[in-house]
Amino acid sequence: MMKAKTQVILYSKFLFFLISFFWITPSNSQNEVYTSDDSLADTTFVNLKDYSKDFVYDMKYATEDNFLKAKVYDCAECFLRLKTVKALVEANKDFIKKGYKIKLYDCYRPLSIQKKMWEIVSNPEYVADPKKGSIHNRGGAVDISIVDAKGKEVDMGTPFDFFGIQASHNYTKLSKEVISNRKFLKKIMIKNGFNFFESEWWHYNLKTGLKDKVANQKWECD
Repeated sequence: MMKAKTQVILYSKFLFFLISFFWITPSNSQNEVYTSDDSLADTTFVNLKDYSKDFVYDMKYATEDNFLKAKVYDCAECFLRLKTVKALVEANKDFIKKGYKIKLYDCYRPLSIQKKMWEIVSNPEYVADPKKGSIHNRGGAVDISIVDAKGKEVDMGTPFDFFGIQASHNYTKLSKEVISNRKFLKKIMIKNGFNFFESEWWHYNLKTGLKDKVANQKWECD
């Protein structure tokens, strides 16, 4: 009887050890999606909304309100590498101190979505060739604007995804207000580790995300 009890106790301890081991062992996969966890690698894909509720979303490619005139995402979610999320949250804190918030148009874009966009518009001036991939496919880019305390979008001179010269940071035939707004957006984003894309006032890349791998990680829609 004693021997049987001893075996049960030993088995229970072994089972507890196995459960504990697999529970605390983190994954090193770059392309696996997780919710918030301080132990995650900074290249892990996470959902921005799990790290902050202070963003405004207008995910254009989850609708037909975009230059493609097609819905290419099944649902409107903003996934990014964890390091991109952390930098973006810090940038948003700076905007909030000034009475603004970041509004998001696009975040991480799976490679399969990039291919779908390329099929619709096969022009590298508008869509990155999926053979090369883009920083969006690496989880290090965001397309953004800012809104004021009333939720009104700040005037940036052109709509998002406007591909004329007027969308360029170098274009100066704009009102003082628009030029000031673009400079304000750029200043805060650069301060928090992002580079800008010269021809698109809305596009920002995390400097440390340029060498991350192109990914095709997808997320589930509710």
